[in-house]
Amino acid sequence: MKRRGLFKARLTRVSLIMALGTLLSASALADSRDQAKRLHDRIAGVPPDEATLTAMAAEIDSNREIDAALMATDAPEFYSVTLKNFAAPWTNRDRSVFVPLNDYIATVIGMVRDERDFREILYGDIIYVGTGTTNGYRLNDNDHYEELEATGADLSNRTTFRMQTQSSVTGLPPQATAGVMTTRAAAKAFFIDGTNRAMFRFTMLNHLCNDMEQVLDITRSPDRIRQDVFRSPGGDSRVFLNNCIGCHSGMDPMAQAFAYYDYEYDVDADPEGDSGAIHYNDAGTSDPATGTRVESKYFNNANNFAYGFATPDDAWSNYWRAGQNSLLGWDTLLTGSGSGAKTMGQELAHSDAFAQCQVKKVFTNVCLRPPQDAADRAQINAMVGSLKTGGYNLKQTFAESAVYCMGD
Repeated sequence: MKRRGLFKARLTRVSLIMALGTLLSASALADSRDQAKRLHDRIAGVPPDEATLTAMAAEIDSNREIDAALMATDAPEFYSVTLKNFAAPWTNRDRSVFVPLNDYIATVIGMVRDERDFREILYGDIIYVGTGTTNGYRLNDNDHYEELEATGADLSNRTTFRMQTQSSVTGLPPQATAGVMTTRAAAKAFFIDGTNRAMFRFTMLNHLCNDMEQVLDITRSPDRIRQDVFRSPGGDSRVFLNNCIGCHSGMDPMAQAFAYYDYEYDVDADPEGDSGAIHYNDAGTSDPATGTRVESKYFNNANNFAYGFATPDDAWSNYWRAGQNSLLGWDTLLTGSGSGAKTMGQELAHSDAFAQCQVKKVFTNVCLRPPQDAADRAQINAMVGSLKTGGYNLKQTFAESAVYCMGD
């Protein structure tokens, strides 16, 4: 009787251990599936189908969380929703997400999808267009992209949504293309009217995460500040010396890169410029008002200070390579000067600030919050390093951010 009771007790313990093991295995499986679902939600904004969920969970069980996250980037919603909303605020002065798909947004989406060097976003001869649409790409409207969005085109499909050279689509000379800066959407938002400083300011804000107030440096030389800037606003030169000079001494020499660009439209018949198009003064052409290739807008209000800088061409210089803004981390392999928007875009895109900005934007987008503490900042630094060594593949940054925030 005692042996039989001892046998029953041992059998009960073995059964309990087996049952507990089964429960633990089931719990681990549930955890990996739950993690997979959270990863997919973070990246694509929608739950995965059963097959994708199972495959992602298997990758997580094998300690390949990044691979699981990259599987989520195959979802069409990652492109049509996540990336569309990610890039939309960069394309308008209000920084609104509520804008239709356009060539600027489409090019960002395509470059992330195809894992291209994301630095080319500011200097590549690149544009993404769809196929099989009623409305093809046109310089004077956005109908092509609005049709892609309205018909629910699959932007993850490399056959129906593909890269082309911007020069072949828009007619700009290859040397005048500068990634998204020379798309129609960017021109309509930032080359329209004004003095073309808006293109530089919003490029800095959107792609180096610094507005003009953050890079203000009154120690730089004012020799390239244009004529339209008063030297004694309100009769007080101290305002210029302690404020205006801080932005314009660095911005004006850089914005000179856009001297041959404009956005042309009929202000009377089309006051919003919806039917306008980007315009570029190629070699051999000239502006009727200036007699040179420089657009007349560079001489707006020239009488404000006639002794100021009169723009002769599109040669630019980066005065911020010295002084406090050297901390933006300019590429020592570049010269810090050149001609035209393409080389200036390369100067911006090859800075440390550009890499840090992209990572912070992705982190905030995926984690639904900005970096907050030491752990977050360490993760940002690690992802910046990964971006640089990984060929500036921003899709990888989305995956790394999603894994880091998977448990939030």
